[in-house]
Amino acid sequence: MGEFWPVPDVLAHLAGHWRVERSVRDLASGERGEFTGTTLFSPLASGGLLHEEAGTFVWQGVARPAERTLRFLPGSSPGTADVRFADGRPFHDLDLTAGRHLADHPCAADLYRGEFTVLDEDRWRSVWRVRGPAKDLVLTTDYAREPTVSARL
Repeated sequence: MGEFWPVPDVLAHLAGHWRVERSVRDLASGERGEFTGTTLFSPLASGGLLHEEAGTFVWQGVARPAERTLRFLPGSSPGTADVRFADGRPFHDLDLTAGRHLADHPCAADLYRGEFTVLDEDRWRSVWRVRGPAKDLVLTTDYAREPTVSARL
């Protein structure tokens, strides 16, 4: 097996529940934060997946609830995704057919550069490097597939 795990269809691969652990490092100040939670990728009626993330973010010793919603829509070529914010604004493209993908997202004066890698069928990672006049961050997120939950009594 190679370093990356090729995924022929990113939407089919991501569907379901994932455990999420994210580290946030502010390279300018040296501060560190942690997010722990879950992400559910559920089918959208119009096609694609709704990404709903919820958990706890700890920054400077203070824990706060945190959540975000994204839309993973079918991409321009088979097996890829067009990732959008909840309000429909474009975020980035995602092509994991080689098991690895690089994406950029300009946000005002900042540039977010993302690297996505699939480690195996049940684990993947995103690393965002954020640079701008007021930001110098590295956000590393590890996803681990949750086992399929059978119906509970």
